[in-house]
Amino acid sequence: MQNNFYYVGNYSNIYKNPSIKSEVTSQIVYGEKFKILAKNKDWIKIKTLFDNYKGFIKNSKYIEKFSPNYKVSSLKAKIYKKPGIGTSSWLPLASKLSVIKQNRNYAKIEKNKWIKKADIKKLTHKENNFIKIFKKFLNVKYIWGGKTFQGIDCSALLQIFFCYNNSFYPRDTRDQIKYTKKNSKKRKFKKGDIIFWKGHVAMCLNSEKLIHAYGPERKVIIMPIIETINRIQKTANLKVKKVSRIKY
Repeated sequence: MQNNFYYVGNYSNIYKNPSIKSEVTSQIVYGEKFKILAKNKDWIKIKTLFDNYKGFIKNSKYIEKFSPNYKVSSLKAKIYKKPGIGTSSWLPLASKLSVIKQNRNYAKIEKNKWIKKADIKKLTHKENNFIKIFKKFLNVKYIWGGKTFQGIDCSALLQIFFCYNNSFYPRDTRDQIKYTKKNSKKRKFKKGDIIFWKGHVAMCLNSEKLIHAYGPERKVIIMPIIETINRIQKTANLKVKKVSRIKY
């Protein structure tokens, strides 16, 4: 049961245990590659190939043969039955697509599934402007385990930049802290600094502002750096654990 498969639902919660009442630990998006570790009638235990994340999803909506050549570059991309006829379904940023046909404005990814070409880029495209990726999620609500336009958590907001650029980065804050190199202990922050607390992470947009998916504000928000550090120390009794730099 170690073959590679590809998820072809829009996106799905990954649960800690095989029950929808279980904790949601992450999500899997369209075109994401995974291995099946165990299987029963209703659930499969998977390991995602991008970040080796393990958990349970419903036993449906995956295929074995898939050749991605494009990816979703917008925060969300509307699915069309055919060019000009939309549905109520969307694909999230960084979904990988196998485009099989194109016309002037649309790309076909499956039978009766089209995406606007304005919402996609070639799989090899690299976005070096990390701020552009993070700002796509501004005001998206905070959801523990989320990583889409419907909701995202702090560690997924950081990871999505690397995921979009086809580069490995851990999913959870505790692993991200271990994975990143420590910066100097100076407290003059600048663009590209990553600030870690125990269980939380934020990215500096410049020397004064940061962006993060912040639970107390229930959304992705831009805040002053020093004010945020003081607030987290006051409300959660947490000091900055590590400062690193984003690599791209």
